[in-house]
Amino acid sequence: MSLINYSSREINCKIVYYGPGLCGKTTNIQYVYNKVAPETKGKLITLATEMDRTLFFDFLPLELGTVRGFKTRFHLYTVPGQVYYDASRKLILRGVDGIVFVADSQTSRYDANIESLYNLHENLEEYKLHVDDLPFVIQYNKRDMPEIIDLEDLEEELNPEGYPSLEAVAITGVGVFDTLKTVAKGILQRLSQN
Repeated sequence: MSLINYSSREINCKIVYYGPGLCGKTTNIQYVYNKVAPETKGKLITLATEMDRTLFFDFLPLELGTVRGFKTRFHLYTVPGQVYYDASRKLILRGVDGIVFVADSQTSRYDANIESLYNLHENLEEYKLHVDDLPFVIQYNKRDMPEIIDLEDLEEELNPEGYPSLEAVAITGVGVFDTLKTVAKGILQRLSQN
């Protein structure tokens, strides 16, 4: 749920990067943070848990323009990948405007992707939401690794509904901004319609 700040004429939108542990959620956020202009971003905040990290920062992408005279500020979050941090995952999803599901393309992570996607659906139900209710993008990360799942198999298992999906190598930045732009454009389209 976007928050509107009338005094600063800004619309604040929340994008959550969701996926299994070590799939590249943090790498995506860090890459974006390191590449956007300093004057357009807030501080990168890391909430470290025992085994994982949750990251957050906000930025004001100047090139995406305005919605009815309001600048749009995006707040990017990652969820902890480990299942035992499920309460944190649910909390981070509260008020979400768009979701990027980061899937790990490695063959050894096939089941972890399915489990995490199923968990996302369960946690959205807590807020009476479904991925159809908001912009949802799937990023197939780690496409540079030696033993990866064929793209067709990933699409068949994780994306039978045909949501926007992109290939990525987050560590080098391949696909990172394309993924972010895809989900951000979806959010801006919804805002313009409402």
